[in-house]
Amino acid sequence: MKREWLLFCGALALLKSTSAFSIPIAADRTSPDWATALPAATAAADITVTGTITDERNQGLPGATVVVKGTTIGTGTDDKGNFTLRVPEANANGTLVVTFVGYLAQEVALNGRTSVNVQLRPDAQALKEVVVVGYGTQKRSDVTGSVVSVPTDRLEKLPVGNVAQALEGAVAGVTVATTSGAPGAQPRIQVRGVRSITANTDPYIILDGVPFPGNLNDISPTDIASMEILKDASATAIYGTRGSNGVILITTKHGKTGKPQIRYTGYAGPEYMTNTLKPMDGPAYAAKYQAYKEQAKITGDPLPNFGELENYKAGKTTDWLKLIGQQGFVQDHNLSFSGGTPDVKYYLSGDYFKQKGILRGYQFQRVSIRSNLDANLTNWLRVGTSAFYASSNDDGGQVNLALAQAMSPYGVPYNPDGTYKIQAMQPEALFVNPLLGLTTTRVSKVNQLTGTLYAEVQPTFVKGLTYRLNGSYSYRPYHYANYTGRLANDLRGTGVITNDERHNYTIENIVVYNRDFGKHHFDLTGLYSAQQNTYFTTTETASGFISDQTGYNNIGSGSIPPTLSSYDERRSLLSQMGRLNYSYDSRYLFTVTARRDGSSVFGDQASKYATFPSVALGWNVANEQFLKDNGKVNLLKLRYSYGITGNEGINPYQTITGQTQLQYTYGGVTFTGLRANTLGNSKLKWESTTSSNVALDFGLFDNRVSGSFEYYDARTKNLLLARLIPIINGYSSVLDNIGRVQNRGIEVALNTVNVQHGDFTWSTSFNFTRNRNKILELYGNGTDDIANRRFIGKPLNAVYDYKMIGVWQQGEDPSGLDPGAKPGDLKFADLNGDGKIDSNDRMYLGTSLPKYTAGLTNTFAYKGLSLRIFLQTAQGILRSNDILNRADFSYRINQPAAVGYWTPENKSNDRPALSYFNTRGYSYPKDASYTRLKDVTLSYALPQTLLDKLKLGSTSVYVSGRNLYTWTDWIGWDPEQNYTQGNGSGNGIPSGIGANFPLVASYVFGLNLGLR
Repeated sequence: MKREWLLFCGALALLKSTSAFSIPIAADRTSPDWATALPAATAAADITVTGTITDERNQGLPGATVVVKGTTIGTGTDDKGNFTLRVPEANANGTLVVTFVGYLAQEVALNGRTSVNVQLRPDAQALKEVVVVGYGTQKRSDVTGSVVSVPTDRLEKLPVGNVAQALEGAVAGVTVATTSGAPGAQPRIQVRGVRSITANTDPYIILDGVPFPGNLNDISPTDIASMEILKDASATAIYGTRGSNGVILITTKHGKTGKPQIRYTGYAGPEYMTNTLKPMDGPAYAAKYQAYKEQAKITGDPLPNFGELENYKAGKTTDWLKLIGQQGFVQDHNLSFSGGTPDVKYYLSGDYFKQKGILRGYQFQRVSIRSNLDANLTNWLRVGTSAFYASSNDDGGQVNLALAQAMSPYGVPYNPDGTYKIQAMQPEALFVNPLLGLTTTRVSKVNQLTGTLYAEVQPTFVKGLTYRLNGSYSYRPYHYANYTGRLANDLRGTGVITNDERHNYTIENIVVYNRDFGKHHFDLTGLYSAQQNTYFTTTETASGFISDQTGYNNIGSGSIPPTLSSYDERRSLLSQMGRLNYSYDSRYLFTVTARRDGSSVFGDQASKYATFPSVALGWNVANEQFLKDNGKVNLLKLRYSYGITGNEGINPYQTITGQTQLQYTYGGVTFTGLRANTLGNSKLKWESTTSSNVALDFGLFDNRVSGSFEYYDARTKNLLLARLIPIINGYSSVLDNIGRVQNRGIEVALNTVNVQHGDFTWSTSFNFTRNRNKILELYGNGTDDIANRRFIGKPLNAVYDYKMIGVWQQGEDPSGLDPGAKPGDLKFADLNGDGKIDSNDRMYLGTSLPKYTAGLTNTFAYKGLSLRIFLQTAQGILRSNDILNRADFSYRINQPAAVGYWTPENKSNDRPALSYFNTRGYSYPKDASYTRLKDVTLSYALPQTLLDKLKLGSTSVYVSGRNLYTWTDWIGWDPEQNYTQGNGSGNGIPSGIGANFPLVASYVFGLNLGLR
């Protein structure tokens, strides 16, 4: 940061010390990043021309460029759009050319005038012309691969701490699953389906042009300027081994030429449970136990535990959900400073995000600082830095929702002294007080420090040639500490401390040659890069503490000696890449790419290198003569691509045989030796995905109807799976390259301007994705893997179970088909027709992967007022419902009132009796499809006349609601949630961050404020 500040101050001093200088202005350099505040040319001048350049709302445009046509004489407008230009007498009757990025250039004849005011009109096409692709940018009309830009309204005015949450349902081909509503939980992103079984399936993240080793929780959404997702092989093959799961390109905000801009962006508001799955109240709970006693033919107390009887007799109940809950609240505040001169531009921001969960003990906090600096040192050398630091934590002991739902309403939460009662349903010991987690001491902190430096050289002796050097370093330390003591039902006390750190280095050499020769356009890109990632972790665990006072701070004081462990790994990647983009007359497009990667994780009996090629063709039909003057067709482009991408798939050292310590005795003496514990395979190689993509892009009726249709087919081979081997070898399995998976589907994106009348506009955006996932091969022997629920010809994430056809009722005779069954037990279909129900009657029932997803956004705008309504849906999902699977606990614990149970009187044909023991392990698969009112935002941009009076820049206010309502047949907290029953460890601690945390609805008020 200090070096950046010195460079910035030095550049300012240099500019101040230069009283006058002349800069040649090229006619095509219209970007406001360089144009503002250009000094007037020092050529002899006899006429002084003044004026104001305004936009379509008559607001001054700072940074617009005013040039005397055919000369290098020009200037830029100030922060109010005013300019002063000295024009030679010879050009007194000349023409001024006025340009500003995103607006149509305008020529104005002087005719001897000394005062000229110009109003520019927006160029809607120019605003969408450039899109970020891998290692550079392209005109959108020339893009041949599948590249989709995330709508800017999804990056603004949404109360999300993780930008992935803004993508859910908003982008065709991208599936985002929010499996937990816990603060700081990371959504799962998949691009065009699941392409691997055991390897990582997350998309590759590129931040400001370089690989980002952190996660999206580290990045403040407010700092993001644009976000693109690369989906097909033509777009992702340039990332080689990292491209098979798609690539997310994130570009943060940079400074622009002009007066310094100060902006505050923030929001705050409450959060609530979207769906409360209420347990049975007191009378219903007692009636349930009475029904169980009748079914089990037992007698006894009216409740299963004597610790509940006092409250039962007194009619006193406890609302456990209310006890573990709290008022949620989310807030985010971002303050940024940006600006610069034509040669030095800066952007500095600070962000504070805080989310207080709706369950006690859950919270997430992030503080981040970002600094971006760009400087033109000479007319051929440009340098810059980008640095950011993020510190986040989710500290604190946490309550347990699963246990709270299991608690008896007559349970006792507190001891007489106010401490938490461990056995709230005494003597029930398996399901303990859900508040016990609040007594633990827990620290979980992560820091992310990332810095990049680039130098860009454009030699003056070779037109169109650019060399860029990128260097990046990232440091990510993580600290976790936890102590569970006697108040949390751990009578010995247990302390755990984990520290780990990651170091990531990247250096890239990029050469670009970009030229036009008549109607021929060439864009050549070459890359040579090296990456190295290191990881080191240590963990200390101890128990048997005399007292809980010191917790983990004196972990060596445990009577049971501490267990120490550590792990260290390093991986490196060496890459070369070449790409050619060619277009003829913006009609015929051609892209060819090849990347060669070498990875250190592979064994010495297989090549550490692999090459990933791709090719793409495009045809801008709308630019043909027979359509060029057609006013109804603005865009019509056909695209086709084919290529190969890769996935490393394994961690370092998995190709070698591992060893572990072994104690043995020889001659009465104990020795320590080594024995092999995992069998390595030095022939392991990449997983590779071969994919093709066919697409049609269109824009009709002045682009009031636009969008795209795409079809893709991606096949992944050499999957890394554990292959079974004869145990006589000393091992039961070995990792090998076997198996193939296919993903194919269609994607539709449609944008329409339905009404455009005066100041009122109604527009709609719709996207639809249908993906078909299928296992083509597993272990090379044509057999299914039933144990892991993998079936050839079926999708991954399969649900393999019995087919339930009802419940055995009184009067029915199950003895022939299911001899052990009785009325109230689940009834299953005899699928193989052998006259009995056994494990052979299980079948493939479906998959948790959706058959299709879609999103619909309607935006209504009137003057400064805008209303956006977004609906999202995911259909064809089948998931096991753990809420319904109470096993043999039904009589011992409470259950949701919506679940219900069979009795001889109600004759339920869907739910079993309370006495039913789920000995077959039936998982209760249910339809988890849903449609959700994802978010609604009402915003208002203050009029410029008011802003002028208040001396403010652009300012808007908004209210936004998120996760407002869900239509679903799913019984549970939410169809996206991963829910598990209360654990049996007796400590009441969730199994990890976000375990059993429901989805939340947020209602916030936001303000975007610009200061002049």
